[in-house]
Amino acid sequence: MSTATETGRDAPRKRLLRSVAAQAAVLSAAVHFLWAWPRLGEPVDLRPYVFVLGGAFTVFIAAATLRAEEYRRLYALGAGTLSAFLSGYIGWHGGDTAAVLAADPLAIVGKASELVGVIAFLGLYRLAPPTSAVVERQNSGMNDDSGGDRGGSGNGDGVA
Repeated sequence: MSTATETGRDAPRKRLLRSVAAQAAVLSAAVHFLWAWPRLGEPVDLRPYVFVLGGAFTVFIAAATLRAEEYRRLYALGAGTLSAFLSGYIGWHGGDTAAVLAADPLAIVGKASELVGVIAFLGLYRLAPPTSAVVERQNSGMNDDSGGDRGGSGNGDGVA
C-alpha cells in the first residue's frame, strides 16, 4: 500500500524531476539573458527583446514549478516554452544548425538545458494527476480546515 508521500507532490521522483525542470529552465533563461543583454541596443534585431521576455517568462515557470501544486498545464507550459526555444533555434539557423551550435559554447549549454528541461517537464506531466483532481483535493482541504463539510448539495454554493 502506498502512502501519500509516495504518490503525492512530495514523492521522491517528483521532487527530483521538479528540481531538474526548474534548474534547466533557469539555466536556459540565463543563457538567453546573457546572449541578449549586449545586443539590446541594436535597433534592427528584435531577438534580444524577445529573449529577455522569454527568459523572464521561463523564470516564472520555474518558480511556479517549485511552489505550486501539481498542475499538468504548468508542466505542459514549461515543456512547450523550452521546446519553442529549441525549435526556434533550429528554425532560425536551418541547415547550418549543427555547425552554428558547435561553434557557440553558450548555445550548447542553452540547448542542452532546454532538452533536459523538456524531458523533466514531460516526466512531471506524466506523473501528475489531472488538474481537476488537484483542484478537488484543494477544495476538500479547504473544507477540512474550516471545520468540516459545508453541507448541502456539495456544489459549493452554500445552499443546504
